[in-house]
Amino acid sequence: MRRSAAQYLVQPLLRSRRFSSSADAGVGGSSNSSSEKIVAAVLFERLPVVIPKIEPIVYAFQEFSFRWRQQYRRKYPDEVLGKGDARGKGDYKIDYVPAPRITEADKTNDKRSLQRALDRRLYLLLYGSTYGASDDNAVWHFPEKVYENEETLRLCAESALKSVIGGLNHTYFVGNAPMAHMVVEPKEDSQKPPSLKRFFFKSQVIGTSNLHIGKCKDFVWVTKDELMEYFPEQASFFNKMIIS
Repeated sequence: MRRSAAQYLVQPLLRSRRFSSSADAGVGGSSNSSSEKIVAAVLFERLPVVIPKIEPIVYAFQEFSFRWRQQYRRKYPDEVLGKGDARGKGDYKIDYVPAPRITEADKTNDKRSLQRALDRRLYLLLYGSTYGASDDNAVWHFPEKVYENEETLRLCAESALKSVIGGLNHTYFVGNAPMAHMVVEPKEDSQKPPSLKRFFFKSQVIGTSNLHIGKCKDFVWVTKDELMEYFPEQASFFNKMIIS
């Protein structure tokens, strides 16, 4: 029997509510409620602005392929092609000078600027207090928020990012499900917070190159390789999670 449009809308809502209820039970309803927290983190990235440079081996193959095709190319006389089809014989000329790939932010190594590493993906890291770190012990971390009473983890992740950049007008969340998760166990110290499960959502910068970053002591926009330097203990995890 064909399902109505209303049924297609209701079923996802029911599934999200069931997930929310199970998460609430994991946080506050089970016997292990005091030993585990759920955190939604956001991998906020800026996509490449310019086309990345071609690898030397790829460039060599393309050059070889072009020269090989030129051997068998059929050349027609200009009289057959006609004036409109003759390439390079127009009466106009465009003086085009491409913008430099190396910007002032690259020269000064300004990691707080989005105008750097234009051919690479950049990721936002914050420096300040977060869950699992005391107020006087600032650490580098992603925009994140402890799951409380949001209907879904996706909404929790949106709230985390919105609190940092002030709005979501220039963002695009890639999918509704997290891209990865990690379990962080507390060290053998009674003063440490309980273990947590951190779920990562991906979001991208769109339509702007100037974002106001708040709610932190400092921030950086880093490439994947630079990001590994901030999290040496989790480098293997992030190397598999981030595909660039």
